[in-house]
Amino acid sequence: MIENIPIRIFELIVQGDRISNLDRQLLADNLRKNSDCFWSANIDTTECPAIEAIIDQRSHLLQLVYPEILQTLALHNIQLDPPSVIFPLLWHYWLPLAQSLANQQEKIGRTFIQGLLGGQGTGKTTLGIVLNVLLRHLGKTFLSISLDDLYKTHSDRQKLRDRHPDLIWRGPPSTHDVDLGIQVLQQLRDRQLNQSQPIAIPRFDKSLHSGAGDRTEPEISYSADIILFEGWFVGMRPLPISEFQNFVPPILSEGDLKFAIACNANLYNYLPLWQYLDRLMVLVPEDYTYSLQWRIEAEHKLIALGKTGMSDREITEFVEYFWKALHPQLFMPPVIDRHSAKSCADLVVEISRSHVPTRIYSPARTYTKK
Repeated sequence: MIENIPIRIFELIVQGDRISNLDRQLLADNLRKNSDCFWSANIDTTECPAIEAIIDQRSHLLQLVYPEILQTLALHNIQLDPPSVIFPLLWHYWLPLAQSLANQQEKIGRTFIQGLLGGQGTGKTTLGIVLNVLLRHLGKTFLSISLDDLYKTHSDRQKLRDRHPDLIWRGPPSTHDVDLGIQVLQQLRDRQLNQSQPIAIPRFDKSLHSGAGDRTEPEISYSADIILFEGWFVGMRPLPISEFQNFVPPILSEGDLKFAIACNANLYNYLPLWQYLDRLMVLVPEDYTYSLQWRIEAEHKLIALGKTGMSDREITEFVEYFWKALHPQLFMPPVIDRHSAKSCADLVVEISRSHVPTRIYSPARTYTKK
Protein backbone atom coordinates (compact mmCIF):
# COMPACT_ATOMS: atom_id res chain seq x y z
CA MET A 1 0.00 0.00 0.00
CA ILE A 2 1.24 3.51 -0.71
CA GLU A 3 3.29 5.13 2.06
CA ASN A 4 2.42 3.12 5.17
CA ILE A 5 1.27 4.91 8.32
CA PRO A 6 1.60 3.16 11.72
CA ILE A 7 -1.61 1.26 12.45
CA ARG A 8 -1.64 2.61 16.01
CA ILE A 9 -2.54 6.08 14.67
CA PHE A 10 -5.65 4.74 12.95
CA GLU A 11 -6.58 2.72 16.03
CA LEU A 12 -6.45 5.88 18.14
CA ILE A 13 -8.62 7.72 15.61
CA VAL A 14 -11.38 5.08 15.49
CA GLN A 15 -11.35 4.91 19.31
CA GLY A 16 -11.94 8.65 19.45
CA ASP A 17 -8.63 9.31 21.22
CA ARG A 18 -6.58 12.41 20.54
CA ILE A 19 -3.45 11.82 18.44
CA SER A 20 -0.19 13.63 19.15
CA ASN A 21 1.18 16.54 17.16
CA LEU A 22 3.91 14.24 15.85
CA ASP A 23 1.25 11.82 14.58
CA ARG A 24 -0.62 14.65 12.87
CA GLN A 25 2.63 15.79 11.29
CA LEU A 26 3.18 12.28 9.95
CA LEU A 27 -0.33 12.29 8.43
CA ALA A 28 0.29 15.74 6.92
CA ASP A 29 3.62 14.70 5.38
CA ASN A 30 1.94 11.62 3.94
CA LEU A 31 -0.77 13.71 2.30
CA ARG A 32 1.81 15.97 0.66
CA LYS A 33 3.68 12.96 -0.76
CA ASN A 34 0.48 11.65 -2.32
CA SER A 35 -0.95 14.90 -3.60
CA ASP A 36 -1.10 13.95 -7.32
CA CYS A 37 -4.44 12.14 -6.97
CA PHE A 38 -7.41 13.85 -8.59
CA TRP A 39 -9.21 14.22 -5.27
CA SER A 40 -6.50 16.69 -4.25
CA ALA A 41 -6.81 18.69 -7.46
CA ASN A 42 -8.33 21.75 -5.82
CA ILE A 43 -6.26 21.67 -2.64
CA ASP A 44 -2.98 23.42 -2.07
CA THR A 45 -1.09 20.75 -0.10
CA THR A 46 1.58 23.25 0.86
CA GLU A 47 -0.87 25.17 3.05
CA CYS A 48 -1.18 23.94 6.62
CA PRO A 49 -4.86 24.96 7.08
CA ALA A 50 -5.88 22.85 4.07
CA ILE A 51 -3.89 19.85 5.27
CA GLU A 52 -5.29 20.13 8.79
CA ALA A 53 -8.83 20.30 7.43
CA ILE A 54 -8.30 17.16 5.36
CA ILE A 55 -6.93 15.27 8.36
CA ASP A 56 -9.85 16.35 10.55
CA GLN A 57 -12.50 15.48 7.96
CA ARG A 58 -10.97 12.14 7.08
CA SER A 59 -10.43 11.22 10.75
CA HIS A 60 -14.04 12.02 11.62
CA LEU A 61 -15.37 9.91 8.75
CA LEU A 62 -13.02 7.04 9.57
CA GLN A 63 -14.21 6.93 13.15
CA LEU A 64 -17.81 7.10 11.99
CA VAL A 65 -17.78 4.34 9.36
CA TYR A 66 -15.13 1.86 10.47
CA PRO A 67 -17.41 -0.54 12.45
CA GLU A 68 -20.02 -0.58 9.68
CA ILE A 69 -17.38 -1.18 7.00
CA LEU A 70 -16.15 -4.24 8.89
CA GLN A 71 -19.70 -5.56 9.27
CA THR A 72 -20.55 -4.94 5.61
CA LEU A 73 -17.43 -6.66 4.30
CA ALA A 74 -18.09 -9.66 6.54
CA LEU A 75 -21.72 -9.78 5.35
CA HIS A 76 -20.52 -10.04 1.74
CA ASN A 77 -17.86 -12.60 2.70
CA ILE A 78 -15.04 -10.24 1.68
CA GLN A 79 -12.05 -11.22 3.76
CA LEU A 80 -9.50 -8.52 4.54
CA ASP A 81 -7.20 -8.33 7.56
CA PRO A 82 -8.67 -5.28 9.36
CA PRO A 83 -5.58 -3.68 10.97
CA SER A 84 -3.01 -4.14 8.23
CA VAL A 85 -5.16 -3.74 5.13
CA ILE A 86 -8.47 -1.99 5.82
CA PHE A 87 -7.02 1.06 7.61
CA PRO A 88 -4.67 1.97 4.72
CA LEU A 89 -7.39 1.21 2.17
CA LEU A 90 -9.80 3.53 3.94
CA TRP A 91 -7.33 6.34 4.56
CA HIS A 92 -5.53 6.44 1.20
CA TYR A 93 -8.24 5.20 -1.14
CA TRP A 94 -11.85 4.66 -0.12
CA LEU A 95 -12.41 7.72 2.11
CA PRO A 96 -10.85 10.37 -0.17
CA LEU A 97 -12.56 8.87 -3.20
CA ALA A 98 -15.98 8.99 -1.52
CA GLN A 99 -15.38 12.58 -0.39
CA SER A 100 -14.28 13.56 -3.88
CA LEU A 101 -17.38 11.99 -5.47
CA ALA A 102 -19.64 13.82 -3.01
CA ASN A 103 -17.86 17.14 -3.70
CA GLN A 104 -17.98 16.68 -7.47
CA GLN A 105 -21.68 15.85 -7.37
CA GLU A 106 -22.41 19.00 -5.42
CA LYS A 107 -20.39 21.09 -7.89
CA ILE A 108 -22.25 19.92 -10.99
CA GLY A 109 -25.64 19.98 -9.25
CA ARG A 110 -26.95 16.77 -10.83
CA THR A 111 -26.34 13.02 -10.80
CA PHE A 112 -22.60 12.34 -11.05
CA ILE A 113 -21.63 9.34 -13.18
CA GLN A 114 -18.30 7.78 -12.23
CA GLY A 115 -16.92 5.33 -14.78
CA LEU A 116 -14.87 2.42 -13.44
CA LEU A 117 -12.67 0.29 -15.69
CA GLY A 118 -11.21 -2.86 -14.19
CA GLY A 119 -10.91 -6.59 -14.72
CA GLN A 120 -11.68 -9.45 -12.36
CA GLY A 121 -9.78 -9.33 -9.07
CA THR A 122 -9.04 -5.61 -9.16
CA GLY A 123 -11.66 -4.81 -6.51
CA LYS A 124 -14.60 -3.33 -8.44
CA THR A 125 -17.22 -5.19 -6.39
CA THR A 126 -15.59 -4.37 -3.05
CA LEU A 127 -15.23 -0.72 -4.03
CA GLY A 128 -18.92 -0.47 -4.91
CA ILE A 129 -19.95 -2.05 -1.60
CA VAL A 130 -17.72 0.29 0.42
CA LEU A 131 -18.75 3.43 -1.48
CA ASN A 132 -22.39 2.63 -0.81
CA VAL A 133 -21.68 2.82 2.93
CA LEU A 134 -19.39 5.86 2.81
CA LEU A 135 -21.59 7.97 0.56
CA ARG A 136 -24.63 7.30 2.70
CA HIS A 137 -22.71 8.77 5.66
CA LEU A 138 -21.88 11.75 3.45
CA GLY A 139 -25.58 12.28 2.74
CA LYS A 140 -25.53 10.94 -0.83
CA THR A 141 -27.57 8.24 -2.54
CA PHE A 142 -25.62 5.70 -4.59
CA LEU A 143 -26.34 3.24 -7.38
CA SER A 144 -23.99 0.75 -9.03
CA ILE A 145 -24.55 -0.40 -12.61
CA SER A 146 -22.37 -2.91 -14.42
CA LEU A 147 -21.66 -3.05 -18.12
CA ASP A 148 -22.79 -6.67 -17.71
CA ASP A 149 -26.29 -5.40 -16.92
CA LEU A 150 -26.47 -4.11 -20.50
CA TYR A 151 -25.95 -7.48 -22.19
CA LYS A 152 -28.29 -8.20 -25.04
CA THR A 153 -30.95 -10.79 -24.32
CA HIS A 154 -30.04 -14.45 -24.60
CA SER A 155 -32.00 -14.84 -27.84
CA ASP A 156 -30.37 -11.76 -29.40
CA ARG A 157 -26.90 -13.00 -28.45
CA GLN A 158 -27.69 -16.39 -29.97
CA LYS A 159 -28.61 -14.69 -33.24
CA LEU A 160 -25.42 -12.61 -33.02
CA ARG A 161 -23.32 -15.72 -32.54
CA ASP A 162 -24.98 -17.38 -35.52
CA ARG A 163 -23.68 -14.50 -37.64
CA HIS A 164 -20.31 -14.30 -35.84
CA PRO A 165 -19.24 -17.77 -34.61
CA ASP A 166 -16.05 -16.35 -33.06
CA LEU A 167 -18.21 -14.73 -30.35
CA ILE A 168 -17.92 -17.82 -28.19
CA TRP A 169 -18.86 -16.11 -24.90
CA ARG A 170 -20.64 -12.93 -23.94
CA GLY A 171 -18.42 -9.99 -23.01
CA PRO A 172 -16.67 -8.47 -26.04
CA PRO A 173 -17.89 -5.29 -27.75
CA SER A 174 -21.12 -5.97 -29.73
CA THR A 175 -22.68 -8.20 -27.03
CA HIS A 176 -24.23 -5.23 -25.17
CA ASP A 177 -27.30 -3.09 -25.83
CA VAL A 178 -25.57 0.29 -26.07
CA ASP A 179 -28.81 2.16 -26.78
CA LEU A 180 -30.30 0.79 -23.56
CA GLY A 181 -27.26 1.99 -21.64
CA ILE A 182 -27.53 5.48 -23.13
CA GLN A 183 -31.23 5.60 -22.30
CA VAL A 184 -30.67 4.60 -18.65
CA LEU A 185 -27.72 6.93 -18.03
CA GLN A 186 -29.58 9.80 -19.72
CA GLN A 187 -32.59 9.25 -17.46
CA LEU A 188 -30.41 9.05 -14.36
CA ARG A 189 -28.41 12.15 -15.27
CA ASP A 190 -31.57 14.18 -15.87
CA ARG A 191 -33.47 12.79 -12.91
CA GLN A 192 -33.78 16.22 -11.27
CA LEU A 193 -36.23 17.18 -14.03
CA ASN A 194 -38.77 14.64 -12.77
CA GLN A 195 -37.71 12.93 -9.57
CA SER A 196 -41.05 11.12 -9.21
CA GLN A 197 -40.59 9.23 -12.47
CA PRO A 198 -39.35 5.65 -11.88
CA ILE A 199 -36.30 4.48 -13.83
CA ALA A 200 -35.93 0.81 -14.74
CA ILE A 201 -32.31 -0.25 -14.11
CA PRO A 202 -31.48 -3.33 -16.20
CA ARG A 203 -30.07 -6.33 -14.35
CA PHE A 204 -28.47 -9.49 -15.71
CA ASP A 205 -28.50 -12.99 -14.20
CA LYS A 206 -25.42 -14.96 -15.28
CA SER A 207 -26.86 -18.25 -13.98
CA LEU A 208 -29.72 -18.45 -16.49
CA HIS A 209 -29.60 -20.70 -19.57
CA SER A 210 -26.92 -22.95 -18.05
CA GLY A 211 -24.55 -20.07 -17.48
CA ALA A 212 -25.15 -18.23 -20.74
CA GLY A 213 -27.14 -15.64 -18.77
CA ASP A 214 -30.10 -13.44 -19.58
CA ARG A 215 -31.89 -10.30 -18.50
CA THR A 216 -33.87 -10.51 -15.31
CA GLU A 217 -36.40 -8.21 -13.66
CA PRO A 218 -35.12 -4.61 -13.69
CA GLU A 219 -34.45 -2.72 -10.48
CA ILE A 220 -36.65 0.33 -10.02
CA SER A 221 -34.84 3.50 -9.00
CA TYR A 222 -36.20 6.99 -8.42
CA SER A 223 -33.03 8.87 -7.66
CA ALA A 224 -29.30 8.56 -7.17
CA ASP A 225 -26.79 11.30 -6.50
CA ILE A 226 -23.83 9.20 -7.64
CA ILE A 227 -23.73 6.37 -10.18
CA LEU A 228 -20.85 3.90 -10.38
CA PHE A 229 -20.84 2.52 -13.93
CA GLU A 230 -18.30 -0.30 -14.00
CA GLY A 231 -17.06 -2.92 -16.40
CA TRP A 232 -14.01 -4.59 -17.89
CA PHE A 233 -13.71 -2.15 -20.80
CA VAL A 234 -15.73 0.86 -19.65
CA GLY A 235 -14.17 3.98 -21.18
CA MET A 236 -11.84 2.16 -23.60
CA ARG A 237 -11.31 3.83 -26.97
CA PRO A 238 -10.70 2.11 -30.33
CA LEU A 239 -7.12 2.04 -31.57
CA PRO A 240 -5.69 2.92 -34.99
CA ILE A 241 -5.66 -0.13 -37.24
CA SER A 242 -1.87 0.15 -37.42
CA GLU A 243 -1.69 -1.17 -33.84
CA PHE A 244 -2.69 -4.62 -35.12
CA GLN A 245 0.15 -5.17 -37.57
CA ASN A 246 1.99 -7.59 -35.27
CA PHE A 247 0.82 -10.69 -33.42
CA VAL A 248 0.65 -10.26 -29.63
CA PRO A 249 0.13 -13.51 -27.66
CA PRO A 250 -2.48 -14.94 -27.34
CA ILE A 251 -3.34 -13.30 -30.70
CA LEU A 252 -1.39 -15.87 -32.74
CA SER A 253 -3.35 -16.56 -35.93
CA GLU A 254 -5.02 -14.66 -38.75
CA GLY A 255 -8.36 -15.66 -37.23
CA ASP A 256 -7.34 -14.20 -33.86
CA LEU A 257 -6.20 -11.01 -35.56
CA LYS A 258 -9.46 -10.71 -37.49
CA PHE A 259 -11.40 -11.12 -34.24
CA ALA A 260 -9.29 -8.47 -32.49
CA ILE A 261 -9.77 -5.99 -35.34
CA ALA A 262 -13.54 -6.59 -35.33
CA CYS A 263 -13.75 -6.00 -31.56
CA ASN A 264 -11.73 -2.81 -31.96
CA ALA A 265 -14.13 -1.60 -34.66
CA ASN A 266 -17.14 -2.39 -32.45
CA LEU A 267 -15.72 -0.14 -29.73
CA TYR A 268 -16.74 2.87 -31.84
CA ASN A 269 -20.37 2.02 -31.06
CA TYR A 270 -19.67 2.49 -27.34
CA LEU A 271 -18.21 6.00 -27.58
CA PRO A 272 -21.64 7.71 -27.24
CA LEU A 273 -22.16 5.72 -24.02
CA TRP A 274 -18.79 6.82 -22.61
CA GLN A 275 -19.83 10.44 -23.21
CA TYR A 276 -22.12 10.13 -20.18
CA LEU A 277 -19.19 9.49 -17.83
CA ASP A 278 -18.23 12.51 -15.76
CA ARG A 279 -14.97 10.86 -14.74
CA LEU A 280 -13.12 7.63 -15.50
CA MET A 281 -11.27 5.63 -12.88
CA VAL A 282 -9.08 2.67 -13.83
CA LEU A 283 -8.07 -0.28 -11.65
CA VAL A 284 -5.06 -1.82 -13.36
CA PRO A 285 -2.99 -4.83 -12.23
CA GLU A 286 0.76 -4.25 -12.07
CA ASP A 287 0.93 -7.22 -14.47
CA TYR A 288 -2.09 -7.95 -16.66
CA THR A 289 -1.50 -11.72 -16.35
CA TYR A 290 -2.58 -11.49 -12.71
CA SER A 291 -6.17 -11.70 -13.95
CA LEU A 292 -5.59 -15.27 -15.12
CA GLN A 293 -3.99 -16.24 -11.80
CA TRP A 294 -6.83 -14.59 -9.86
CA ARG A 295 -9.48 -16.40 -11.91
CA ILE A 296 -7.80 -19.77 -11.37
CA GLU A 297 -7.62 -19.13 -7.62
CA ALA A 298 -11.29 -18.11 -7.52
CA GLU A 299 -12.37 -21.28 -9.33
CA HIS A 300 -10.26 -23.44 -7.01
CA LYS A 301 -12.06 -21.89 -4.02
CA LEU A 302 -15.46 -22.67 -5.58
CA ILE A 303 -14.48 -26.27 -6.22
CA ALA A 304 -13.16 -26.61 -2.65
CA LEU A 305 -16.62 -25.55 -1.42
CA GLY A 306 -18.21 -28.34 -3.46
CA LYS A 307 -19.47 -26.06 -6.24
CA THR A 308 -19.03 -26.46 -9.97
CA GLY A 309 -15.97 -24.80 -11.46
CA MET A 310 -13.89 -24.76 -14.62
CA SER A 311 -10.62 -26.62 -15.07
CA ASP A 312 -7.39 -24.64 -15.29
CA ARG A 313 -7.32 -25.22 -19.04
CA GLU A 314 -10.90 -23.98 -19.46
CA ILE A 315 -10.11 -20.90 -17.37
CA THR A 316 -7.04 -20.13 -19.48
CA GLU A 317 -9.06 -20.38 -22.70
CA PHE A 318 -11.76 -18.18 -21.19
CA VAL A 319 -9.37 -15.43 -20.03
CA GLU A 320 -7.34 -15.51 -23.24
CA TYR A 321 -10.57 -15.06 -25.21
CA PHE A 322 -10.96 -11.64 -23.58
CA TRP A 323 -7.30 -10.83 -24.12
CA LYS A 324 -7.79 -11.60 -27.81
CA ALA A 325 -10.82 -9.29 -27.91
CA LEU A 326 -9.21 -6.25 -26.23
CA HIS A 327 -5.62 -7.04 -25.36
CA PRO A 328 -4.47 -5.19 -22.20
CA GLN A 329 -1.02 -4.54 -23.68
CA LEU A 330 -2.64 -2.69 -26.58
CA PHE A 331 -5.69 -1.01 -25.07
CA MET A 332 -4.67 -0.13 -21.51
CA PRO A 333 -1.61 2.12 -22.08
CA PRO A 334 -3.51 4.86 -23.96
CA VAL A 335 -6.04 4.99 -21.11
CA ILE A 336 -3.62 5.25 -18.19
CA ASP A 337 -0.35 6.66 -19.57
CA ARG A 338 0.74 9.37 -17.15
CA HIS A 339 3.21 10.66 -19.74
CA SER A 340 0.61 11.25 -22.46
CA ALA A 341 -1.74 14.17 -22.91
CA LYS A 342 -4.20 11.75 -24.59
CA SER A 343 -4.86 9.66 -21.49
CA CYS A 344 -8.60 9.50 -20.82
CA ALA A 345 -8.35 8.31 -17.21
CA ASP A 346 -8.88 10.78 -14.38
CA LEU A 347 -7.59 8.39 -11.74
CA VAL A 348 -5.45 5.24 -11.96
CA VAL A 349 -5.12 2.72 -9.13
CA GLU A 350 -2.40 0.11 -9.60
CA ILE A 351 -3.20 -3.26 -8.01
CA SER A 352 -0.65 -5.72 -6.66
CA ARG A 353 -0.66 -9.51 -6.95
CA SER A 354 -2.35 -9.61 -3.51
CA HIS A 355 -5.22 -7.39 -4.79
CA VAL A 356 -3.98 -4.37 -2.77
CA PRO A 357 -3.48 -0.89 -4.31
CA THR A 358 0.19 0.08 -4.51
CA ARG A 359 0.00 3.43 -6.30
CA ILE A 360 -2.73 5.98 -7.03
CA TYR A 361 -2.23 8.81 -9.48
CA SER A 362 -4.00 11.12 -11.89
CA PRO A 363 -2.49 11.12 -15.42
CA ALA A 364 -3.96 14.58 -16.05
CA ARG A 365 -2.07 16.02 -13.05
CA THR A 366 1.22 14.21 -13.63
CA TYR A 367 1.54 14.82 -17.37
CA THR A 368 4.04 17.47 -18.38
CA LYS A 369 4.88 18.47 -21.93
CA LYS A 370 8.40 17.71 -23.07
